Amino acid sequence: MTAFDRGTAIERLRAESFDVLVIGGGITGAGVALDAAARGMRTALVERDDFGAGTSSRSSKLVHGGLRYLSQGDYRLVSQALAERQRLLRNAPHLVTPVPFLYPSYGSRARMRGVSSALWLYDLVGGFRIGRLHRRLSTRDALARTPSLRTDGLVGAHLFLDAQADDARLTLAVVRTAVLDHRAVAANHVPVTELLHRADGRVAGASVRADGEEMEVRASVVVNAAGVWADALTGSGPATIRPAKGVHVTVPAGLIQTDVALVLTVPSDGRTIFVVPWPTTGRTYVGTTDTDYDGPLDHPTCTAEDIAYLLDAVNAALTTKLTPGDVVGTWAGLRPLVSGAPNQRSADLSRRHRVTRGPDGLVRIAGGKLTTYRAMAADTVDAVEVALGRPHRPSPTATLALRGAAAGGGGAGDHLAGRYGSEARVIEAMTAADPTLGEPLVPTLPYLRAEAVYAARYEMARTLDDVLSRRTRSLILARDASTAAAADVARLVAGELGWNGAEVDAQVQAYRAGAEAERLAAT
Repeated sequence: MTAFDRGTAIERLRAESFDVLVIGGGITGAGVALDAAARGMRTALVERDDFGAGTSSRSSKLVHGGLRYLSQGDYRLVSQALAERQRLLRNAPHLVTPVPFLYPSYGSRARMRGVSSALWLYDLVGGFRIGRLHRRLSTRDALARTPSLRTDGLVGAHLFLDAQADDARLTLAVVRTAVLDHRAVAANHVPVTELLHRADGRVAGASVRADGEEMEVRASVVVNAAGVWADALTGSGPATIRPAKGVHVTVPAGLIQTDVALVLTVPSDGRTIFVVPWPTTGRTYVGTTDTDYDGPLDHPTCTAEDIAYLLDAVNAALTTKLTPGDVVGTWAGLRPLVSGAPNQRSADLSRRHRVTRGPDGLVRIAGGKLTTYRAMAADTVDAVEVALGRPHRPSPTATLALRGAAAGGGGAGDHLAGRYGSEARVIEAMTAADPTLGEPLVPTLPYLRAEAVYAARYEMARTLDDVLSRRTRSLILARDASTAAAADVARLVAGELGWNGAEVDAQVQAYRAGAEAERLAAT
């Protein structure tokens, strides 16, 4: 079986040639790599940072159709997303789970009837597939589910089901499935320095840098799946990506008394935001915004104004009054929207995706959303087949289980089972062999010390940030606690990653600097 090992991957990148090279290790690139490899193509993927380090670890962590797209008349997108939601619930039940949403209505009965009509339409275009239709709740029943709801003006609520997932874990699972089950090659922290071209001008691979060494990766077809960085990769032509910033804040779960997620309307602009409990973590997060963004693509931040916008919206609907001092973590991500008219708001741009093939043969995938990544990947690999001149082979990923989805997870508790599925038994064996690995990694969070070692040993974590930001979600769930624990975590994984004392110090300093930059941006 192919190992999920970066050193092995780099050797294969250097020694082999490929049918397709995917540039970008977010959820879209990961999906393309899995689909191509599952169709029998020799597939390679390179990511300049870590898998999912960009938008794919900074989403709302929802696998859903998107109620608001109904108001834009994009029924096709909603229907496709709801169909993909069901596939993910089946193919990755350990990572993607149903979550009930409560949508309260304030003011008039007409408002409640409007929400009811939207939810009937949502059920009709595919929401029913989750196994339960939405239902109407009285004010009494709504308050039983969410005691923190403000009662003045509350005329009732609706309850419906969608799904949630840890986006970074989902992205990693897709990459690992491509490599371990379908012999793809994938390496993180391998930036592309330039595209390679044949004499006729067609793209023939890419020059990459791995651990300070430049090397060439040869491929018959190259896919640009770089998300908001897609235009920067090609370096010429008009902009095709319009980044839109979405921010989220995390608060202790006890500050909001609810046993369901919430959909709340923002009084100032009529948009909706989500309030979502994060199972097993003791945290609830709130988001998101949707604003145009023209700052540095590598470091979008959650500002004090962003926090005020979200907290004001929550405080308008809840009796518990949240303050910036209650916020224990933040994150900001950039949606790679396909450019529309210059005067369009980013919130009005379609979340549909677009696959194109340039005169140089470069295949490009842009737009889309987390939920529809598999469909996006299938369309992209269809274009790759055309470029290769191969007969069409249907995508097998609609029924392809991701790593960890196999039945049986030992005696794993909800926390481990919900992150690793059947692979949780490996972590259980590690803690049985060394009970100190069963101790908490970061105070107030459920992560175990074994999970950090597992991340370095089996999940290609290469930096302290990889471990604390994405293999675990410590940074966004407990920023200050994670920085306090950073030195201990770095020493814990140093042996796995070959770090000496100077490198441990450098890793800790870099992680703390990043966390401090986020804290300062939010004040």
